[in-house]
Amino acid sequence: MNGRLPAYVDVAIVGAGFAGLGMAIRTARRGSESFVVLERGDSVGGTWRDNRYPGVSCDVPAHVYSYSFRPPGDWDSLFADGAAIHDYLERAATDEGIRPHLHLNVDVTETRWLPDELCWAVSSTAGELRARVLVVAVGRLANPMVPDFAGVESFPGKVFHTAQWDGDAPIDGARVGVVGTGASAVQLVPELARRAGELVVFSRSAPYVVPRGDRQYSEAEREHLRVKANADQLRARLFSEADKAFAQRRGLHPAIDEIRDRALGHLHAQVSDPGLRADLTPNYEIGCKRILLSDEFFPTMTSSHVTLEPSALAEFDGSRAVAASGRSFELDTVVLATGFEAARPEFATRIVGVGGERLSEHWQAGMVSYASTAVSGYPNMFVLDGPNAALGHNSAIFMIETQIDYVLGAMDHLSAGGPIALEVMAAAEQAYTREIDERSASTVWLSGCSSWYLDPLSRRLTLLWPGTGQSFRDRNGTFDPYHYERVWAPDWVDLPVS
Repeated sequence: MNGRLPAYVDVAIVGAGFAGLGMAIRTARRGSESFVVLERGDSVGGTWRDNRYPGVSCDVPAHVYSYSFRPPGDWDSLFADGAAIHDYLERAATDEGIRPHLHLNVDVTETRWLPDELCWAVSSTAGELRARVLVVAVGRLANPMVPDFAGVESFPGKVFHTAQWDGDAPIDGARVGVVGTGASAVQLVPELARRAGELVVFSRSAPYVVPRGDRQYSEAEREHLRVKANADQLRARLFSEADKAFAQRRGLHPAIDEIRDRALGHLHAQVSDPGLRADLTPNYEIGCKRILLSDEFFPTMTSSHVTLEPSALAEFDGSRAVAASGRSFELDTVVLATGFEAARPEFATRIVGVGGERLSEHWQAGMVSYASTAVSGYPNMFVLDGPNAALGHNSAIFMIETQIDYVLGAMDHLSAGGPIALEVMAAAEQAYTREIDERSASTVWLSGCSSWYLDPLSRRLTLLWPGTGQSFRDRNGTFDPYHYERVWAPDWVDLPVS
């Protein structure tokens, strides 16, 4: 952690993952606003700092899953592993001069709008500061979802989440269970199978898996892609190709038939046993849940020491893990690949807006926003990678950069001579929410499966943008003050000097 927090800054950024660090870099390059980055972890990186499980990697090509405004990363393969991505973000923080503004191991405990001072009071484990603008960049994968299993206290072995990897847990030659078959599990399972004596995979719902097709770049290719113009050209092509996949998520033919055939063909080619193949066949429309990439998951499931339990883990009975089917397994270690509290972010309980309303209360029926970035009742606050700002088919970094452009436009409007507070109108937020619901209605995400894309109570699509990445930029990439209430400084407000 750096020294003491300043008393006042123009911009307080909470979180130092891709979103928070990107916001910090773009703000630093402007040179016109003072800012801090408050990060609860011991380094930058967010998801890529926390997730250290064996096999962790990105399922978006590295040249798309990186900043467009930085020199291209010298990636050694089409898809980057977690360590390479974390290193990329560490180098970005250093190269861009962010570290003097970065406060590590600082947990923000509450942020409160002060109407008499027209700024945010940001309380943390390192003290309190005031900020004219609050940028919430805590991400969607900050808090692991850890089910409360009956009897877990009686289990003598170790139980932990993939985002809280326990390097001391028995794995080699041990009896290991993995709960879940989502994105983390399909990466983890092949790695654990190489080490475990026995491996049991608890699958509540079978995933659709398509070939990953990763490959190493040759040295000549790496040299070519170190030139930014060449990397940008590849980035544009990869992004454009991925964006075409939104037709699948709309359920359009033949696009959805082709991707379904590809996934089921992959399963049939790699799993010959009809019973196992049946248990690995999804019972919902493709794309309703996240489509996974792996060349190793299905072959691993056919291994003699690997057991697929086609039901959820229900409870523990001493050293036995009991499935919903009633079957039980003697295990030494259980790894929870159970995802994250994405649709109901815990940090929303720590944000207090106009009239004392907590953001979690404002979002009691599911996350809502305007332009996927601003929230009515929370002046001068912008949320990155929040409501309807993710994609199910393309790079999250493109979306984050679009939002950063929007926030910088708002900061321009808040510059000297302009208003000192901007609050999006409730009517604009309501209209945008209706637009999201209308766009979502015909997508596969609302076709009936249960996924983390949906709010668990309202069943609204609150995580994903129901469109292409390019349509998000066209809709939300430029700040327009038209739908905002603007507040100028009255005589009684004594504005601090940053």
